[in-house]
Amino acid sequence: MTALEQHPLLQRLRSAEFVRHAGRVTRVLPGFIEADGPNVGLGTVCELACSDGRTLLAEASGASQHGIVLMPFAQTDGVRVGDTVSATARSGLVAVGDAFLGRAVDGLGLPLDDGAPPQGHHLRRLQGQPLQPLQRAAATQPVATGVRAIDALLTLARGQRIGIFAGSGVGKSTLVNAMARHMDADLKIICLVGERGREAAEYWRHNVPESERARTVLVASTSEQPAVLRVRAVNLALVLAEHYREAGRHVLFMMDSITRYAMALREIGLAIGEPPTARAYTPSVFAALPRVVERCGAQASGGAITAVFSVLAESDDIEDPLSDVMRSLLDGHIVLSRTLAEQGHYPAIDVARSVSRLMGAVAAPAEVAAAKSAVAALAQYDKARILVDTGSYKAGSSPDIDRAVALHPALMRFLAQDLAHPEARADAVRGLQLGLLAPQEYPHAH
Repeated sequence: MTALEQHPLLQRLRSAEFVRHAGRVTRVLPGFIEADGPNVGLGTVCELACSDGRTLLAEASGASQHGIVLMPFAQTDGVRVGDTVSATARSGLVAVGDAFLGRAVDGLGLPLDDGAPPQGHHLRRLQGQPLQPLQRAAATQPVATGVRAIDALLTLARGQRIGIFAGSGVGKSTLVNAMARHMDADLKIICLVGERGREAAEYWRHNVPESERARTVLVASTSEQPAVLRVRAVNLALVLAEHYREAGRHVLFMMDSITRYAMALREIGLAIGEPPTARAYTPSVFAALPRVVERCGAQASGGAITAVFSVLAESDDIEDPLSDVMRSLLDGHIVLSRTLAEQGHYPAIDVARSVSRLMGAVAAPAEVAAAKSAVAALAQYDKARILVDTGSYKAGSSPDIDRAVALHPALMRFLAQDLAHPEARADAVRGLQLGLLAPQEYPHAH
């Protein structure tokens, strides 16, 4: 697209509404509305003129020869059969730009803070477009998180897509918030989906310091909002990240959680008649997840989206269908352990079950070797834990177990950290190597 074609005036002319298409409501249910028109594409925002004088916005989420299925952006109270449904100019396009920086908005781009609605000057498709394989840049640069367990044993790369897998109450959101505060990036897009309203407010007030707000965008859709708004919040956050990436910036995209995004998609899919599959998730859920993941990453022409997704594992089972799909899509996964959390060990990262698929591309060979050695020692100790704890193991029976037992206290001290105090990646790597060579002299032992 040429510079002239990208001119904001021409973009607005393309989206201008010159003909008003309309239909009428034929059926009303608490979660969705059916209408005999207008004949619009999926994703188009429609306007309902309610009998009580209220105007309600809804998104076209399904269509058939009999009409369309609309997912409302608010409660359907006041909507009646026969009410007029009109298509608006919002046919899957949203306005983005630097006006969103330093702002907290909802899935419609409306302010959650005290400011005026941000006015974007660039129109983009809400559904975005994943990068083509050969448009992607290879991983060459590590990204520090401030969490030494990650930086030393699970090093992340610029443009990597990583998942944090855990059950409820294990410290998943705390770790995500700490990484959002301490990871180095030009801009940060934080997307909170299905969270409690209290948590969204606390995040903006306490987790985003004033010094960071000018380069941070919060997009939030809380648990009581309709499913279509929760889905739209994710797409808006992603399209903002894509806009900044195309400008050559490194964007940190944090999403808490992709599980609640999938639940919102499931709710919509079931409402429009999709068949349920594993755990009642509809086929469209498993089609949408890879699109979200593939919209992130580094592009060869410059700019990158480094993405961190939290994944809520049902009943602490990271083998559930959604977790299994996400592990196959991402460039690595960080697993949190309830056992470690119950022992007061935070962050409760189970490094033996976690992996960063890009660590080998961005970490020095000595760093990779140290990480593999530490993980092997931790895995060996877990394997022999029952024998050691019950006193059944006799020292000298196995050199590998002897080494694991000797290293275990120092490694566990290394992995525990007060997340309010980040540690430089170089210090974390050096500390791990020292702990492996001389665990009795490990600096974090005191």
